[in-house]
Amino acid sequence: MRSKYIIGAIIIVGFTIWAAISFNSSLTPYVSVEEAKHMDKVVQVKGERLGSGNYDLTTNQFKFKIRDENGAVLSVVYDGAKPGNFDQASHVVCVGKYENGVFHAKELLVKCPSKYQPEGNNS
Repeated sequence: MRSKYIIGAIIIVGFTIWAAISFNSSLTPYVSVEEAKHMDKVVQVKGERLGSGNYDLTTNQFKFKIRDENGAVLSVVYDGAKPGNFDQASHVVCVGKYENGVFHAKELLVKCPSKYQPEGNNS
């Protein structure tokens, strides 16, 4: 009877450790532009949108630049169409990996400040 409790406890502890490791490895950290350039994994970089970018219809790639809070500029390539609200966005969060001098984004999160302003406030 006692061995059943020990085996059950070992299984529960093992599962808890496995779940913690899996959860930790699935997190995508926010990093600066300089940190992204030196990391060999998927990260999130937040930056101020610079210009409106360039979408290439033949390759289905959207290219643009962002500047992080430290002033470092990052060239981003996103395999997909330009988000509809990109030109209204003040900041963009890019999820992806830095390779060959360019940040390859697999996901874009567009931060549009007007969405969070009260109605009638255009400032």
